[in-house]
Amino acid sequence: TETVLWAAKTDKSKHVFNYQLMRQHNGGKQMKTVWKIGTPKKSEKQFGKHPTQKPLELIDRILLASSNEGDLVFDPFMGSCSTGLSALQNNRKFVGCEMNKEYVDLSVARLSQERMPFEPMIKTA
Repeated sequence: TETVLWAAKTDKSKHVFNYQLMRQHNGGKQMKTVWKIGTPKKSEKQFGKHPTQKPLELIDRILLASSNEGDLVFDPFMGSCSTGLSALQNNRKFVGCEMNKEYVDLSVARLSQERMPFEPMIKTA
């Protein structure tokens, strides 16, 4: 089970919720609050594993629901870069941070395999 929170600072905060798109992805019906999505596929772990890796299907749904094409998505705990991969595949820009070099290397390998234009900027402490 994963818990996904969607929050805003105030009632007047700008936000995106693509209700019609989510409805369309659910066969024309309003999407339920509990989603049944399996664990990450074997192909999503071909370059290595991360202990809290999320399935791309979950990240895709979250990004499609809460952002528009061209928006910037930031993941402060990038891990295996599922969020980055989903963002790029769904025409979003992406910035991520990761302290563990093993997971940075895993992320670069995953993104490189997709043959998508990206510019890794790796800084070490």
